[in-house]
Amino acid sequence: MRNATKALLLVLATGVLFISCVEKAPGTMQEGNPLLAEFDTPFGVPPFDRIEEAHYPPAFEAGMAAQRDAIALIANDTAAPTFENTIEALERSGELLSRVENIFFALNSANTSPRMQEIAREAAPLLSDHRDNISLDAKLFERVKAVYDMRGTLDLDPEQHRLLEEYYKNFVRSGAALEDEQKAELREINKELAVLSLQYGENVLKENNAFELVIDDEADLSGLPDAVVTAAAEAAAERGHENCWVFTLHKPSMIPFLQYSDRRELREKIYRAYTMRGNNDDEFDNKKNAARIAALRVRKANLLGFDSWAAFILDERMAKTPERVHEFLDGLWWPALARAKDERAMMQQLVYDEGHDFKLASWDWWYYAEKLKKAKYDLDETMLKPYFELENVLQGVFHLAGNLYGLQFEERKDIPVYHEDVRVFEVKEADGSHIGILYTDYFPRESKRGGAWSGAIRKQQRMDGEVTPIVTNVGNFSKPTADSPSLLSWDEVLTLFHEFGHGLHSLLSDCTYETLSGTAVAWDFVELPSQIMENFAGEPELLKVYARHYETGEPIPEELIGKIRKAKHFNQGFATTEYLAASLLDMDWHTMTEAVEVDPVAFETASLDRIGLIPEIVSRYRSTYFQHIFSGGYSAGYYSYIWAEVLDADAFQAFKETGDLYDRETARRFREFVLSKGGTEDPMVLYVKFRGAEPKNEPMLERRGLI
Repeated sequence: MRNATKALLLVLATGVLFISCVEKAPGTMQEGNPLLAEFDTPFGVPPFDRIEEAHYPPAFEAGMAAQRDAIALIANDTAAPTFENTIEALERSGELLSRVENIFFALNSANTSPRMQEIAREAAPLLSDHRDNISLDAKLFERVKAVYDMRGTLDLDPEQHRLLEEYYKNFVRSGAALEDEQKAELREINKELAVLSLQYGENVLKENNAFELVIDDEADLSGLPDAVVTAAAEAAAERGHENCWVFTLHKPSMIPFLQYSDRRELREKIYRAYTMRGNNDDEFDNKKNAARIAALRVRKANLLGFDSWAAFILDERMAKTPERVHEFLDGLWWPALARAKDERAMMQQLVYDEGHDFKLASWDWWYYAEKLKKAKYDLDETMLKPYFELENVLQGVFHLAGNLYGLQFEERKDIPVYHEDVRVFEVKEADGSHIGILYTDYFPRESKRGGAWSGAIRKQQRMDGEVTPIVTNVGNFSKPTADSPSLLSWDEVLTLFHEFGHGLHSLLSDCTYETLSGTAVAWDFVELPSQIMENFAGEPELLKVYARHYETGEPIPEELIGKIRKAKHFNQGFATTEYLAASLLDMDWHTMTEAVEVDPVAFETASLDRIGLIPEIVSRYRSTYFQHIFSGGYSAGYYSYIWAEVLDADAFQAFKETGDLYDRETARRFREFVLSKGGTEDPMVLYVKFRGAEPKNEPMLERRGLI
């Protein structure tokens, strides 16, 4: 959920740019291209209203050419290597390319098109060559190494030391120290991985959009709340189905259907469609892609001196080794699985109590979990959603950020957007001084990939003057209907708070160098700023501010707050087990030590059988639609969410211990030592500076009800 960094780290990233093989004279393709001109917009935001798809290829070409020239000047400099003429020069290289890349990939995720996808596919192998031309440049690496070798004699501040270490380390990890034959093999691997990752993600998007459950008999709507039925009718009308109702694989459509539909055979149909994505032996099948990606990663890790891809990746994370990750996950797995089995038994009894004799299946879990919650706590989603209007929830996170950090959010109507659903806010300090720009984009559409994320179209830095961040928060939440505004489920509320936390991490960055700013931190630390926000969401003091009935404006009743708190451990066996199963599956894929292409279905089955996953629960992500690890940045890192949960639960205790939810001194320390520092220091060092000690496991285990 982070944007690629600039300069060399941009080039070493896994993003995709368009690179033309043909050099063009300046001005022939670039004239009138808004991407290549100074942005004459408020705060220098992208002029989305003037950018066309045809502008990207020549803009990428111009950016690539400029970066090649900059790299050549650094590599061929006859002056002795210094921090300024080598490391800072690298940091400045590729500024135009970084700008174009950040805009292109923000839109390719949130508002793509066949042409955008075509540009990305065609560019992937070409960009891979470009990245490798820089990272494998022997003369360039020689200069970086020379500066690194004399680092002890240089008068560098801590952030400069960190930047130097990052550049040197990334050159080495990108193969700069390999022999020529190994470098050539690495180039081919990188090129193929770039193409495969793109194809994998596109297949998942196409599978999501291809499926629709069309209901033409009103009796088949039995059990569904009125708001869900209305949304399905509107979806059907949009898709050209008269007098019907349509449900899709987008979660705001699918999850309520699984929770409330009395038609078991239809629950099975939509759930199977969801869990079989990429595994239907058709044009969107991802089995070969997953197998090939995993095998190539093993070979790449071996070339770089590591036994497995996980060993290579974790060498840069807080966890450090696969063994430590497994020890951590295994310690959580068995109590979570035991809790899930208890939950299964209670739901199976509900099945029998209703007079049925079938065995609970995975497509029944959501339905009977909702019934069980109603029976045990007199609570269900239909009671909560009227209090979680999207606009109120958004104002709730603004209120929280204002109370903690003194921030102000002013909506701007004079700033261009890339889609009509997008809103723009200027973020200010308490004194009114400008911090950055926040774009919010919360509703699903066929041009947007699934899930939720935060990104940075422009990262904060001040190497040559203050550059303020431009940040996105993107989701796929329930859309407004003709009868009601957008009403969120509790899970969607938590997701909005979560992504807003990532946004704050980018907005409140206070670093000199873009490479180290914002969310450029160890992957198993990056979820701390997002997940701590989820802790605040359910606090009664804050709920009373933003949880207001969309029709009456009345705040959520104390009685309902009490029910939410009593039910906080409900279904945690399921939630923890499905998540941990995916984390362990990820680790199994990436602790392979032989570069062989395995059968993903058999591999996954063996992995989940080994840990004893019960058949009533499906791993949160299966191998053929696990975008986090096969087309995103979480390979050998999906465990990061629960690793960071240890941090966020312990960090939230710091606020609770003061007796003041909005304690300004605690918030000041969190902003200073976590949100503002980016990757300028070791993450555990930063955490200890904030908290005064390393985190304890108990707050997280207690919160999940596992102890």
